[in-house]
Amino acid sequence: MFIPLHDQNALKTIKLQFVTLALIAINVVVWLMTASLQAGNAVEANSMFYSFGFIPAVVRDVSELPVELVVIPETASYLTYAFLHGDFMHLAGNMLFLWVFGDNVEDAMGHFRFLIFYLLCAVAGALAHGFIDPNSQVPLVGASGAAAGLVGAYLILHPKVKVWILALGRIPLRLSAFWVLGGWIGFQIFSFVTMPESNVSWAAHIGGFAAGAALIFVFRRLDVALFDADIPGKTMASVHEEQETPPSNRSNPAENIRRWGRGE
Repeated sequence: MFIPLHDQNALKTIKLQFVTLALIAINVVVWLMTASLQAGNAVEANSMFYSFGFIPAVVRDVSELPVELVVIPETASYLTYAFLHGDFMHLAGNMLFLWVFGDNVEDAMGHFRFLIFYLLCAVAGALAHGFIDPNSQVPLVGASGAAAGLVGAYLILHPKVKVWILALGRIPLRLSAFWVLGGWIGFQIFSFVTMPESNVSWAAHIGGFAAGAALIFVFRRLDVALFDADIPGKTMASVHEEQETPPSNRSNPAENIRRWGRGE
């Protein structure tokens, strides 16, 4: 639908979004590991997806994995699936969303709460996927549910911020987050209704988005306003500058009154 490129939204509280950067790094490292396995032994790489991906039928004990694929407790896959990606484009799309929107959400919460928030959104994505397709034996992989949670939180925090995107992958546009991200979730709902057999888990996206939009009310710092109640980029210095008397000849107060006041 679109590729996010940049938002003009400076950090206000934290100096560096190191949790966001760490999550991107972990996802990239895990993908490099799986990509190297796929290049050398596709069967072994596929086994990794079954061992660490989220499989609703396995979690619900409808079916069982072969013993050699059981590496972690079944419930751990609610999280581990979010660090696996099928190919580079799958990884790149999710990491772009994390890069563009994650820093401001982390800024609004603080580092530790942001990490918990991100993981909870991943869990919410898996829960929604499992609820819609409880007997699926196909592994769900990807950070899309967690990334969708960032979209939900960002939309509540900064609906007026301008975001640069590539619409349809090639048309550069600068639009408010309300239209960009609101359009994104609208597309997820439309796709969920019209393309139920798709290989994409639209339900995971919707579940992550809903969780993010709800959890931001709990996880944000108490001094963080919602819905852009604080104008992005507006500082106390700029407010004072706007309130200051316009430039004038300060050495002659009478001239000031005549020029800027009611004397003329």
